[in-house]
Amino acid sequence: MAKLSTSRQKALFRKYSRNVKFLMMLASICVIVFTLPKQAKFSYDIEKGRIWNQKELISPYNFAILKTQQEIENDQKTALASITPIYQADADMPGHQLEGFKNDFEIKWHNAGIPDNKKAKYESAGYDLLKSIYDKGVLALNPKYQQNAENYKITILTFNLATDKNTADLYTKQTALAYCDQFLSANKDLDKAFLLDLINNRLQPNLIFDNKLTSRLEKEAVDNLSTTRGMVQKGEVIIAKGSVVSDETYQKLQSYKKAFEDNARINGDRRLVLLGQFLLVGITITLLIVFLYLFRKDIYADNRLVTLILLVITAMLFTLSIAIKLQLPNLYYIPYCIVPIIIRILFDTRLALNIHLLVVLIAGFFVPNSFEFAYFEITAGMVSIYSIKNLIRREQFLISALIITFTYFVAFLGISFIREGSIRSIDWMDFVPFIVSVLLTLLAYPLIYIFEKIFAITSDITLIELTNTNAPLLREMAFTAPGTFQHSLQVANLAENAIYSIGGNALLVRAGALYHDIGKMENPLFFIENQTSGFNPHDKLPYQESAQIIIRHVSQGIEMGRKANLPEIVVNFIRTHHGDTRVDYFYQSFLKNFPEKFIDENTFRYPGPIPFSKEQGVLMLADSVEAASRALKEPDEQSISNLVDRIVKYKLDQNQLKDSDITLKDIETIKVIFKRMLMSIYHVRVDYD
Repeated sequence: MAKLSTSRQKALFRKYSRNVKFLMMLASICVIVFTLPKQAKFSYDIEKGRIWNQKELISPYNFAILKTQQEIENDQKTALASITPIYQADADMPGHQLEGFKNDFEIKWHNAGIPDNKKAKYESAGYDLLKSIYDKGVLALNPKYQQNAENYKITILTFNLATDKNTADLYTKQTALAYCDQFLSANKDLDKAFLLDLINNRLQPNLIFDNKLTSRLEKEAVDNLSTTRGMVQKGEVIIAKGSVVSDETYQKLQSYKKAFEDNARINGDRRLVLLGQFLLVGITITLLIVFLYLFRKDIYADNRLVTLILLVITAMLFTLSIAIKLQLPNLYYIPYCIVPIIIRILFDTRLALNIHLLVVLIAGFFVPNSFEFAYFEITAGMVSIYSIKNLIRREQFLISALIITFTYFVAFLGISFIREGSIRSIDWMDFVPFIVSVLLTLLAYPLIYIFEKIFAITSDITLIELTNTNAPLLREMAFTAPGTFQHSLQVANLAENAIYSIGGNALLVRAGALYHDIGKMENPLFFIENQTSGFNPHDKLPYQESAQIIIRHVSQGIEMGRKANLPEIVVNFIRTHHGDTRVDYFYQSFLKNFPEKFIDENTFRYPGPIPFSKEQGVLMLADSVEAASRALKEPDEQSISNLVDRIVKYKLDQNQLKDSDITLKDIETIKVIFKRMLMSIYHVRVDYD
């Protein structure tokens, strides 16, 4: 079979990219739909303490009123309190222990040093004392049943015959020994220590706690409890319009919701439920793709990026589906804010907010109290996006987590006040799931790293690392070409301030500025900023060769950047920072000195391309302005202003900015910033009226 060439494969992929996109959309919709719970959606949001603004709700069938969790727990406590622990009487143990006492007595008597004429009395006294203890019963107390008092009621089974007792009427080993000590102390003619030692060795519980039987009885008592109280009859008004949702009404509504879902699960048509879910999820995914097509065509055109976005959305909703099926105690444990954070870091704020809203809209159909859920998650998601709008430090993740937690807390208080009307009624443990959710949100950091590697995306976090001047490539440039390094720092400052003012990625433009001239490290002395001795190697070279050395720093920079694994988005700054302009100094020198010779102008022209983003356009202007400003002999306000105006006009005349999405208004803003910063750099005094 013939193998397609790489170029042919790319051509085919471009041709069918739209079909691939639609297939990815369909796959994402199917995964989400088929994992979501298949049941009809209850039509009403229930909130305790709110006015019921819906129509009067009449029960369409009979249903039982469910008990509250507190009522169920109280019933369970009452039921468990009614079960007395079971102890099995070991009928054989007393006989064995009494026989053992006799044997021990015979062995130890000879060394006791007591007259033999008292032997019968000692044996009889010890035997009778031990027997009286076993006749009453010896047991070990169970701390589980000592919560209210030291002693508790028990049931003793003797050959399946039950007898109710209180542990106060029985002995433990400790109380039995205390009784023996007291009894023997009253009989002065007996050696207490001798008999106590013998009795202690033969004192064991003959009433054994039967944990298995007790647990079974407790389980039966709990299982037999009713989880309902009363009935709502068909046709009965559950709640009238304008009524307040009281505790009693709230429980009726919750019971109706449960009955509705159970009835829908049994009698509803699952195919229609499936179709409804498919339509809802399909609309949201389609809206996302339309958003990309209208406002982010660069992402829409890149199926790799579309795949990443659909993967993040699908993974979050898949996680929600699994949590619902596993009956997670609280669905707020899920870190919903991880989606907007990942999308914000990898893409932008608008896309992050759009996707978060769509995810919450879908999730709202399958979680209890949809309005509360939407309020919690939309506000928290918006805060998570706003708090990392400009990510310039790693600790912003932790700061963002604290702000999200605070937002959750304020929303939790507000909703609790509306629902309960009392601060004392708030169960603060209900806030724990939100804290766990925020902690899990910090997983966004490693996930961003994974997505960057898999999908070849450059995030702000990577840009932060690249802009560290201790990065290997920048350290090498600072040592090899110090003049170029200082030039790059100044260009970075100019470009960063300009992009802040007109809107754009400041971190990206700073990274591009720091690395745009790394190609000069190959021949640093051929660039004037690195010449310190007054010697200029261009003096001995033809103009064409000098121009080619200067031009070559672009291709060499691209090669060095790729070798150092710089992201392609940063390498593009190296490629475009001169566009396809001429090296005018050598070109004009050649024309002046050899007017009769014909020369191909492309020999003196950079290969391009011209800047194709706002950040690249700003960098081109900053680079040219900063380099030219070094040639000013007496920099003052007028000369700097003329310089900036001239260079910007030249770039515009050369059509270098036509693809960079920079408006004329942006140009004027950039010029003002460049002039102000250059005057500050050269300490120019500004005259004020």
